[in-house]
Amino acid sequence: MPQDTNTQLRHLVRYFGHGTFSPEIIDRAEGNSVFTEDGRELLDFTSGQMSAILGHAHPEIVATVRDQVSRLDHLYSGMLSRPVLDLAGRLAETLPASLSKTMLLTTGAEVNEAAVRMAKLVTGRYEIVSFARSWHGMTQAAANATYSAGRSGYGPPAPGNFALPVPDRFRPDLVDANGNLDWRRQLDLGFDLIDAQSAGSLAACLVEPILSSGGIIDLPPGYLAALRDKCHERGMLLILDEAQTGLCRTGDWYAFERDGVVPDILTLSKTLGAGLPLAAMVTSEEIEREAHDRGFLFLTTHANDPLPAAVGNTVLDVLARDRLELRARELGERMRNGLHELAGRHPAIGDIRGRGLLIGLELVNEQGAGGGDDTDKLGAAVTRRCAELGLHMNIVQLPGMGGTFRIAPPLTASDAEIDRGVAILDNALTDVTH
Repeated sequence: MPQDTNTQLRHLVRYFGHGTFSPEIIDRAEGNSVFTEDGRELLDFTSGQMSAILGHAHPEIVATVRDQVSRLDHLYSGMLSRPVLDLAGRLAETLPASLSKTMLLTTGAEVNEAAVRMAKLVTGRYEIVSFARSWHGMTQAAANATYSAGRSGYGPPAPGNFALPVPDRFRPDLVDANGNLDWRRQLDLGFDLIDAQSAGSLAACLVEPILSSGGIIDLPPGYLAALRDKCHERGMLLILDEAQTGLCRTGDWYAFERDGVVPDILTLSKTLGAGLPLAAMVTSEEIEREAHDRGFLFLTTHANDPLPAAVGNTVLDVLARDRLELRARELGERMRNGLHELAGRHPAIGDIRGRGLLIGLELVNEQGAGGGDDTDKLGAAVTRRCAELGLHMNIVQLPGMGGTFRIAPPLTASDAEIDRGVAILDNALTDVTH
């Protein structure tokens, strides 16, 4: 007999801030669903932790893990294995020629930490710029570049971290004559303020092409190129965090492809391991050589481990063979069409945004305004009702942002599963708002 959840919780550290664990115990996962101990099925519209792009228990990943764990699972960090060498080479083949050097780690926070550390060493500077609603991880440098949560109560952050305003087109803070976001003026102002505060030691800018925890904010076309120019004018490196956007989720292999902007350093995680702990920092031969000449040091217990690297190779196999970037576009269009149809019947839906199968849906109150306590409560109520009806959804866990859903089903979802999820959301909105 399973123990009562509250009894089991007495042994767990709570790590969600003021959030809570889900009330049910998950027993297993298969395909695009998770199943509770009492047999309930929940359609997984978060891909686990926004990671399981091939769904759960994908047979080819299961076979890879079984074979590799019996052959070679973990090594001393200075040793190399065939899966690691293969994955580094294959990642380079999917990327622009300048991104050719890879370091394999385990989490997004780790690779962001490594990227910032490398940028500081190579430039000889220490100041880091990121968005005001950013999330890059909870280790030291990654947490210092994270502004969406977790800054209060932990002592002083490292000096030299600056926030850029977020180019949010749904809730713009600077507008043009037509009332639309004036992102060029906003970006100019942001860097004017950074320049005024800088001690002359700007090293890098670390951003997501689509802010996820910040509310699925897709950077306006042209923004990323302008940001790159701002960085290079100041001798800064551009680091793109594609933990959630990389590897086909947005309809391209990498989100930066839409803008034709190649970063100086790229970080991948979540989607690379399709749910297993695998991450990569990728940079140019020039930057890697300079870092090496200066004695770049970043050792972790599981750097370049063969087991997750083997899984990464299988993930690349499936993505390429099944053309899942095209499937993400098709499913994303199908879902957005369904959500727009819901918006015509539910005034609580204020905005639908995103690319491919990374979609944001923002709720508004009766006055049509978002981002307040009332929409936080509405989002929490809709989330609970979706779970009761068999759909797991993820709401942004930030004060004033709790009315924004991050919708990211596996790329292996079927048309019927997409339609079923939209129908459940429809029912949940009806139940909560009527």
